[in-house]
Formats: sequence, C-alpha cells, structure tokens
Amino acid sequence: MADSGIVLIGDPRVTAIEVRESNEPLVDLRPIPRLRIDPRKADDTGGWHHARAGLAERLASAAAALPSGIELLIVEAFRSPARQRGYWDGYRDELRAHYPGLTDPRLYHLATRWVAPPDVAPHCTGGAVDLTLCDTDGVELDLGSPLDATPEQSSGGCFTAAQVPREAAANRAILVTAMTNAGLVNYPTEWWHWSYGERYWAFTTGAPHALFGPVEPPS
Repeated sequence: MADSGIVLIGDPRVTAIEVRESNEPLVDLRPIPRLRIDPRKADDTGGWHHARAGLAERLASAAAALPSGIELLIVEAFRSPARQRGYWDGYRDELRAHYPGLTDPRLYHLATRWVAPPDVAPHCTGGAVDLTLCDTDGVELDLGSPLDATPEQSSGGCFTAAQVPREAAANRAILVTAMTNAGLVNYPTEWWHWSYGERYWAFTTGAPHALFGPVEPPS
C-alpha cells in the first residue's frame, strides 16, 4: 500500500487543469489498420470502440509503427459516466474489504491508482483507451499481468514500470515505445491505459490546458 511517488489522476494538480473543449468528434476505431477491437467491454452504444479524432490518429500511428506480426487490441476507449461510476464504486468497495479501517481520504487516494473518479475520468472524454498487444490471429501477448488487474490482484504487476519476466518486459517495451512515439501518455499504475487531450495528458506533457471534457456517447 506504499506510495510510489506517482502523480495520480485525482491529484489536485491534475483535477485543477482547465478544459478548453475542442469539440473533436468521436470516431469509430474499427477501420484503423493493424488495430483490432475486443468485445469484452461491449456496450449498447458502441462507445467502447470510439475515441476522439486526435486519439484515433495517434493510435493509427502507433499501430503502423509496431513490429511485423504485432497489432493493437483495443479493449475499451470511450466509457459512459454510468459505467465509470460502477467501476469506481466497485473498486472502493474492494479496497474497504481488503484494507479495513482506511480513512476516506486514504481510500480515495488508493482507489485512484486503478480507477479514475467519475468527475475527472479520462475515458468519459473519449481521450483515453485501454489496450494491449496481440498477434495477427488476435491472440494476446504476455505483458506481465492481465489487463484490468488491480494492484492487489497483480501484486503491483499492473504498474507500467514493474519488474516482470523477460518476455513480458520486451512486449511492454514495444508497446511503450510505439505509444509514446505517437504522442500518447501512459497512466503509470496501468500499463494498458493511454491517453491524449484530457487532463492527465495535459499534466504530463505540460500543455496549458486540456482539449477534451466529458462527451456524450456516439449516436
């Protein structure tokens, strides 16, 4: 439960960042070459395979830069506020059970390692995506922990800089290089979470403001 020095998404330095909405549309990610859509987070709106246009462009660049035989597997991009609230409440309940006696401020701090508070959630802006790597048959590569594993479930293996076996470390390096070179930023407690244009991206890059606030699901 020790703090790592990572700036979390609920940090006041992040939440205080101004949003100047760019009004970029949500676009469908399915036509992007070398990018696959996983159905495990499917919703009725189709939002999970949509993202802001600027994020989609950068995902296309990242996919094109991957070594031959490797593709991006998108698990969830846009997320509705209701789904975000469900994730947030569910994980807070898990933490209460795992660490009895936590104060509310400490519970909030720990929860933001793995799930964003609904009022600042990057996925609700269409500016964030959860993804992994797969081969050309859609088989996921080993990245050291399951995607969406909590810090408790993975013994910290979900942290991007965690020590993982050699093959998984090599695959993480491939992912990090492609995504970073495409202009995306990682949330360092989740190797699978990457973003562009929202508050955490603005904080990490030093941008004067965020480009994306919460947006409605695609129609």
